[in-house]
Amino acid sequence: MNEKQTTNNDMKYVGKKTVRVDGLALVSGQPVFADDLQLRDMLHIKILHSPHAHAHIKSIDTSLAAQVPGVQLILTHEDFETHYYTTAGQGYPEPSSRDTRIFDSTVRYVGDRVAAVAAETLAAAEEAIEKIKVEYEILEALLDPRESLTSNIMVHEQSGLTMVHDHKRNLIAELKAELGDVEAAMEKADHVFEQEYSVPFAQQSHIEPHIAVTWMDEHNRLIIRTATQVPFHVRRIVAEVLDFPISRIRVIKPRIGGGFGSKQEILNEEVCAAVTLKTGQPARIEYTREEELFAARSRHPQILKVRMGVKNDGFIEAIDLNILENGGAYGTHSLTVMSVTANKALSFYAAPNKKLLGQAVYTNMSVPGAYRGYGAPQGFFAMEVMLDEIATELKIDPTELRHKNYIKEGDDVPIAKILGEGGEGYPMKIYTSGMADCIDEGKKLINWDELYNEEKSGRVRRGVGMIGCGQGSGIPGIDMAAAFIKMNEDASFNLLAGATDIGTGSDTMLAQIAAEVLEVPVEKIIVYSSDTDMTPFDTGAYASSTTYISGGAVKKAAEKVKQQILDMGKKLLEVDEASIKNGCVIAADGNSVTYQEICTKAFYTHEQHQIMANASHMSYDSPPPFNTTFAEIEVDTETGIVRVKKIVSVSDAGQVINPQMAEGQVEGAIPQSLGYALSEYMIFDDKGAPINTNFFDYHIHTAIDMPEIVTKFVHTDEPTGPFGAKAIAEIPINGPAPAIANAIYNACGVRLRELPITPEKILKGLGKI
Repeated sequence: MNEKQTTNNDMKYVGKKTVRVDGLALVSGQPVFADDLQLRDMLHIKILHSPHAHAHIKSIDTSLAAQVPGVQLILTHEDFETHYYTTAGQGYPEPSSRDTRIFDSTVRYVGDRVAAVAAETLAAAEEAIEKIKVEYEILEALLDPRESLTSNIMVHEQSGLTMVHDHKRNLIAELKAELGDVEAAMEKADHVFEQEYSVPFAQQSHIEPHIAVTWMDEHNRLIIRTATQVPFHVRRIVAEVLDFPISRIRVIKPRIGGGFGSKQEILNEEVCAAVTLKTGQPARIEYTREEELFAARSRHPQILKVRMGVKNDGFIEAIDLNILENGGAYGTHSLTVMSVTANKALSFYAAPNKKLLGQAVYTNMSVPGAYRGYGAPQGFFAMEVMLDEIATELKIDPTELRHKNYIKEGDDVPIAKILGEGGEGYPMKIYTSGMADCIDEGKKLINWDELYNEEKSGRVRRGVGMIGCGQGSGIPGIDMAAAFIKMNEDASFNLLAGATDIGTGSDTMLAQIAAEVLEVPVEKIIVYSSDTDMTPFDTGAYASSTTYISGGAVKKAAEKVKQQILDMGKKLLEVDEASIKNGCVIAADGNSVTYQEICTKAFYTHEQHQIMANASHMSYDSPPPFNTTFAEIEVDTETGIVRVKKIVSVSDAGQVINPQMAEGQVEGAIPQSLGYALSEYMIFDDKGAPINTNFFDYHIHTAIDMPEIVTKFVHTDEPTGPFGAKAIAEIPINGPAPAIANAIYNACGVRLRELPITPEKILKGLGKI
């Protein structure tokens, strides 16, 4: 069931369902993905992963591996000079810790890179990997983030690291902030609530694994075709790691079979490129599903301690948030994920007094990275479960408690200036908020009043829960995008954008924005995106930035082109005033000239020139979209099994550019969060080895697990966004997990503060085990 939002009826293409510009190629199975490319003499690469959580490599013997027929190259740490970099695909200068080598003499988690083999066949590469003999000096491993700060074991003993807070204490990053006087406010509060919450490792589980293909072109330039969210960052970081000129690297991002943040990482592109540079041959690397589940990236686990000082009427006066984040073996994204957890969680509430201590620590475990929501799901799980606890204790309806405490239109958000993306941020003001409508609409759609207050009895008990949450629209003062548009004789337009479509449909959305400005059908906009040679710069697909930032660049470029068309049309009509309508420039006397005539004459007969323009866009604003998520569930009190019956997700994303694709974003985020709530977590043994490295043991939600989903968008008109738009990509993932936890309490009285929620935890809460 999909409830539709109202939209500006004056617009022809924005706010309307539109066929995806790449839809035909996708459904007809055209070769559009990274691996849909076969090159002559291509080498296949396999990685030898560490079997130990922490060890020094005493020696590596590759002699037997080198004798396997077809093996062309074996790479180890001995083949590279010491150079530390970050694999995080972030804008320069990257805020993440520079603690990674392409290959290192110390391995720090089960799955760390030890060596790479490039061979003529995949079978030969796999055989050679088995024949590499490594002598390890096993070191004691740190597996508990609580122990990391006080242990005498160092995950990173070496010098030369940068952007690390204190490697001797295993402290990747530390954040401290205070607004107002939290302790004084706690003293004055009528109630002080304090609890600890925890969330686990969880994997992005995109259909397409990490894959890259590299080759040298006819001009001896390195071409990298890769499944990435950040092609320009790939180019910059590969150039740095391999000491190879940026001018001789071209990165092509084809269609992506899902990324969800995991592909905001330079994961194997530098290895693949190194093979091509050393052999001169094309090379290919592809992770297996097992490798994805232990050697790629995941969501950061966190332990969150929350204190709230609350008045009798339910208004929150003070919030004290303490975050302990497990950064795994390398600090990629650790600082910025923790920053987002703190920023989004604290800025969403109107409490005047707020305090934060955040610490990200090294452990000898798999490396977390970017994952859709990027820290916000962790923060909102803790904050919104605590709000439910407060509502229960104070006997206030949870929906009313939210009405009292969320930031509102016109509010300043001073904590946002204190907590930016890994450093100080920018002033923030809420220009638009549909939060009140989100609460009220969700309440009606879930039948809240009846279900929340009904008697809970019997073996199978029904319950409802709700939460509210916010996100952002790009990283203020950091994210930048550019676009270029040129006109053709048939009144079509080439749109070149650096923005990265990772399956979200952003190419289509950008085409809609250009079409709306230029007043032509969407099919007249020919989109080419994400090629570092051919398209202008864009920071990439992350931080919910594409609609707001990249869309802003496209709108600016289209407006410039439209003005050029109008100016040329007036010259051809020999008038001073004219207007554009239906693909024509029209004078006051009714005379007109079509777009086709304007472009053709500009090319061949009148002031010959190309009608074209480029534009860049960056914003110091990052308007939050808002969302409420309501869950209806059933709990079997004999087995502890939870069945999710219905999820209602109501969002304020400003003016939605494409309602159908926006619904798809919501409906794609919900199963990821259902898994986070109930079944998805990476399990490790007592030596740090991953256990559940397949989709049989690591259970993601599939079609047969899905509840009824109801989506709705409430309309606001964000003045800083293109055509009033805000982001939608990430915010729907924040809500289902805490909403389900709150619904379980409503159903059976078991309060769960740790994800995932398993039958054993429910039965333990019921006193049955």
